[in-house]
Amino acid sequence: MKTILIAASLALALPVLSAPALAADAAALAASKSCLACHAVDKKLMGPAYKDVAKKYAGDKTAEAKLIDKVMKGGGGVWGPIPMPANKVTHEEAETLVKWVLSQK
Repeated sequence: MKTILIAASLALALPVLSAPALAADAAALAASKSCLACHAVDKKLMGPAYKDVAKKYAGDKTAEAKLIDKVMKGGGGVWGPIPMPANKVTHEEAETLVKWVLSQK
């Protein structure tokens, strides 16, 4: 019983312990894919700040899928006249980036 409780405690703590590492990995991925040439976490550059994106899509259950598609295929018209180009990322990389962007506060 004690072993089960310890294992359960570790399983619950693992996501909390690894969240900063996942965020660091996503930030590094954003840098490696040149996302940060047009975006910043907390201020508008050529594209919107990631915090503004997270705020705009908060509560939108379809946001993740829409944004993954936009990261991969590009798009425009939502944040102004400058279109976002398609990015050479895998679906998994786009998903990682979008989850990170949507987690910004």
